Amino acid sequence: MEKLIKLKKIKRKRKHGFRERAKTSGGRKVLKKRRQTKRARLTI
Repeated sequence: MEKLIKLKKIKRKRKHGFRERAKTSGGRKVLKKRRQTKRARLTI
């Protein structure tokens, strides 16, 4: 059971994580906006 949960977390990070956002121009825009609104967490 534990393995499945871990795999899900990894998939989620890879799709919506910081590095993934920073790769694309659109993603960088998202990070910029989230920084402007002083979000506690920029990404998952």
